[in-house]
Amino acid sequence: MTISIITVVYNNNQTVRDSIDSVLSQKYKDIEYIIIDGGSTDGTLDILAKYRSQIAQCISEPDKGIYDAMNKGLKLATGDCIAFLNSDDFYASANAVSSIMKAFETMNVDAVYGDIVYVDKHNANKLVRYWKAGEYKNGAFFYGWAPPHPAFFCRRQVYEKYGYFNDKFQIAADFELMLRFIEKHKIKVGYLPEPIVKMRGGGKANVLSGIIRGNWEIIKSFRLNGLRLSPWFFIRKPMAKISQLFIRPGKLSKINIDS
Repeated sequence: MTISIITVVYNNNQTVRDSIDSVLSQKYKDIEYIIIDGGSTDGTLDILAKYRSQIAQCISEPDKGIYDAMNKGLKLATGDCIAFLNSDDFYASANAVSSIMKAFETMNVDAVYGDIVYVDKHNANKLVRYWKAGEYKNGAFFYGWAPPHPAFFCRRQVYEKYGYFNDKFQIAADFELMLRFIEKHKIKVGYLPEPIVKMRGGGKANVLSGIIRGNWEIIKSFRLNGLRLSPWFFIRKPMAKISQLFIRPGKLSKINIDS
């Protein structure tokens, strides 16, 4: 199977090289790599130019925001499966994509997700938080659960059938899309209990205004899809994040979280 990996970037010359290198170093070689740039002016385009021969498609033009850019990538993708790797993130190992694609073959599912390793913004070898996603159970979204979107790999036909990102959202369109796919339309998902992506801390979703906006968009996501939202959602969700802080590297000794 071919996988389309899409990286969206705008003025991120400090870390986009790590993202690109992690894709190009994957042992799984049937990869269509697509980069969507929002019209960067900080030297990002110079970096992209150096990799141009190794990128299937690379466009640079103004967009309406990150989810509009992601939708552009979706429209260009031709792979059997699709994944998104943000320009601050990179794969946890050279076998990450191979592990996911093998899971597709053995699990007979529409989507596969794994775990996320949050690392320090300035030191990618320093573990900050480990997001152990766990197995999906029916109705889990209603109580604060969601798979980590950077580690969410989905068949292209699911996007074609159930739609792309809602680009009217600023923070939680990825949550809304997975809610729509998994809880509303009941696609089959499989869980791979290993770290797939290393994710640098920061981002507008983690500041107070972003948290407030994100929570409002989550409420709106349930309403748009005609789904109920448990009062426990906004209690269990932060509690889960707090518990992730106490998973330390010693408990992850059987898996490689080094780049």
